[in-house]
Amino acid sequence: MGAPDRALQKKYGSRAMAVAIVVGLFFIAGGYKPLAKGLVLGSLFSVINFVIMGETLPSRLGKSRRGAFVASLGSIFFRYALMAVPLVVAIKMEQVDLVTTVVGLFMIQVVILADHVLGGLRRKHPKQV
Repeated sequence: MGAPDRALQKKYGSRAMAVAIVVGLFFIAGGYKPLAKGLVLGSLFSVINFVIMGETLPSRLGKSRRGAFVASLGSIFFRYALMAVPLVVAIKMEQVDLVTTVVGLFMIQVVILADHVLGGLRRKHPKQV
């Protein structure tokens, strides 16, 4: 994987974890530890999923159509199984909230969307001197 891809993974992964940790700290300060644990756990697995997706993408290039299909299907099944881990933990343990775990699993997507929305707003409204 190239440097731009890794930089993108690092950018969105760090932002997602930073948001999860900051919001988690607010939950802890408010006395809602299970919500914080769920959010951070879901976000961690979201970041891991994002990195694995980026790492396996180049391996599917240059394969036959059938080989690429099998590799893609295997990658999807593996990543779904990985994303199920925090859900099972949240269901089995009362110390982890299920709803915030699900929100955490979508943290990368939320951060990417927020980056594009905020980036678009910044481009439309440049600073006036």
